Amino acid sequence: MARGIYVSATTPGSGKTLVSLGLADALHRRADRIGFFRPITSAADPEDDPTVAMLRRMYQLSPDVCRAGMTSSEARTLLASGRREEIDARAVEIFGKIAKNCDVVIVEGTELTGQDAAVEFDLNARLANNLGLPVLAVVGARGLDAAEIADAVDVARKELSAEKSSLLAVMVNRAEPAAIDAIHAAMRPGGNSLPVYVIPEIAEISRPTVAEVAAALGLRQMAGSPELERDIHAIKVAAMTVGNFLNLFEANDLVVVPGDRADVMVATLASAFSPEFPVPSGMVLTGGLAPDPHVLPFLAHAPFPIFSSDADTYSTAHAVSEVRSEIHTGQRRKVAAAMGAWARNVDESELLGRLTLPRPATMTPLRFLHELIERARSERKHIVLPEGTDARVLAAAEILHRRDVCELTVLGSPQAVEEVAATHGIGLSGITIVDPATSPLREAFALEYQRLRAHKGVDLDRAREVMADGSYFGTMMVQLGHVDGMVSGAAHTTANTIRPALEFVKTRPGVRIVSSVFLMLLADRVLVYGDCAVNPEPNEEQLADIAIASAETAAQFGVEPRIAMLSYSTGGSGSGEAVDAVRRATELARAARPDLPIEGPIQYDAAVDASIAASKLPASAVAGQATVFVFPDLNTGNNTYKAVQQSSGAVAVGPVLQGLNKPINDLSRGCTVEDIVNTVAITAIQAQAPVVEPVETQTPVGEPVEAQAATAPTVSTVSTSSTTATTAVNATTEAKDS
Repeated sequence: MARGIYVSATTPGSGKTLVSLGLADALHRRADRIGFFRPITSAADPEDDPTVAMLRRMYQLSPDVCRAGMTSSEARTLLASGRREEIDARAVEIFGKIAKNCDVVIVEGTELTGQDAAVEFDLNARLANNLGLPVLAVVGARGLDAAEIADAVDVARKELSAEKSSLLAVMVNRAEPAAIDAIHAAMRPGGNSLPVYVIPEIAEISRPTVAEVAAALGLRQMAGSPELERDIHAIKVAAMTVGNFLNLFEANDLVVVPGDRADVMVATLASAFSPEFPVPSGMVLTGGLAPDPHVLPFLAHAPFPIFSSDADTYSTAHAVSEVRSEIHTGQRRKVAAAMGAWARNVDESELLGRLTLPRPATMTPLRFLHELIERARSERKHIVLPEGTDARVLAAAEILHRRDVCELTVLGSPQAVEEVAATHGIGLSGITIVDPATSPLREAFALEYQRLRAHKGVDLDRAREVMADGSYFGTMMVQLGHVDGMVSGAAHTTANTIRPALEFVKTRPGVRIVSSVFLMLLADRVLVYGDCAVNPEPNEEQLADIAIASAETAAQFGVEPRIAMLSYSTGGSGSGEAVDAVRRATELARAARPDLPIEGPIQYDAAVDASIAASKLPASAVAGQATVFVFPDLNTGNNTYKAVQQSSGAVAVGPVLQGLNKPINDLSRGCTVEDIVNTVAITAIQAQAPVVEPVETQTPVGEPVEAQAATAPTVSTVSTSSTTATTAVNATTEAKDS
């Protein structure tokens, strides 16, 4: 039988969905198979339960293991007729079916509402006992002071104890942020000394979005931006003169105005198009009135959504004020805020350490990506994003900040950055914006750059000019320790990202080449492919260097390195210039790192298939179970990773740059917001590792040569081929963007 946790509200309005979401994320990283069950749902149909729908989507859970039981109306009918046992029996039956296919199941109880609160509390306690699950009690703290919250926690403990329920922990949710310390101080130890976690009220969660208001009121969008995931900070009814309205109007207000008030509409548009004035989250035109035909063309280009309502202004504003935001909408910004609140305030290792969970046998893509975020958050680093006027970068920055993954600095003119953010409904509160052109750091950075590049004839005037560039400024922030890493490339070529790093960050001691890997997330495991994005034709020494760097990257991300040096021949079965080069590269890598299992030359099938390996290389410690694949050239590697990605459905994360002294990573110009979030997390994890110094078992495979990157930098610092530096950088750009 699977283990489980019963999440039960002990007061109305507890916000227990946040707790269920945090639990699901924590358990998903610790168990192969999780399930979710809501014995009683307030939805009219169990299949329409919004929390069930959200968790199915987020964690790719099937309806067999993520479902609701009966509706609230069914439960009330059974309770009224004295047939409570039927509720228990149906819950136990459904839970048993879910548990057969899961390692752990989250069961979420009912909300305590109205006059039924006491009955529901008793019902939840009985269900938890009948399912044999410990209770995670959620106390709603909204509107209560510290003493009242402490009393509510004591009451929850006593009542659950009276019901003979096993208490796992108490979660105080929706507390006043300024009162957190006072709440902790007011807590009295319970009989079993179990922890009490306190989560503050999160404004980003409680504020409704324009999309939620539009859906709740059935509004028709008639013009403006299609982006509706914008937080509404306040409602402003424009029933006054334009001058007075503009005096009260603030950023992210939802403007409710009669449809015939062209003056207010034009004034709001003018404000939105002026960088120094506020931009609304949206506008609702009331009374079913059509705007003046001369104004309509202007409204069509509004950088915010505009809706029409048949109701009068008062009724519309009142209806908007009644809309309540919910996490279960699955809106990623709200989910990110909820995850961040959980991570900051809950010691999940302590909480779940009291459950015995089976160790996951597989690594799914979803679990790997969730673990990336958690590992990055475990030792928070500071990452700089130079492309501050790219909306994708800003959207990713907002999610990273809400999830509390790392500290962030965005580069760009504050006015331009904030204008893009306002246009797209992105919140940048808590994120530092630095303009390289006006930053007081620019002069110091220029002096350092001039010193480092004096041998290339760079004078101070040229250095000042260079440091106005975001890529150079951001890279110097990394070099001088102002930040821990940099992610760029969403709007620039690979050359723009790598050139500054090669000029003055340089490669790590004992490393002679900057290379890359893709983390290939297959259905049940993670493989590492190198180098599929940077070096067109690496020589033997460079191949050995790539193998060692790829193994170190693999280990850093939890993949035990078993390295396959790929070729069209396995072992001694073939010969030829290309095979011999891989054979010599294998020997160099083994000599430099005798502690690493390395096999080569080896064909891909012999590297991954145990039966083929048994016939071709029966004594190999790598054949049939390789995890790190080193391709002989860029052509082979880039085509292979794309073929695997497209034909198997694998998720390719990368390219992840390796070999530099400091973590700097490149994005595809076609990257998504999720790609940027993952790459920042990867960069933060790389920044957690100490700088590797050369040791006896890491003998460099050749003498390092300084990268020449003054005009056309080569990604490879040593090359015996005729490939020019420009070709190397161009190949990198094409590989990542094709």
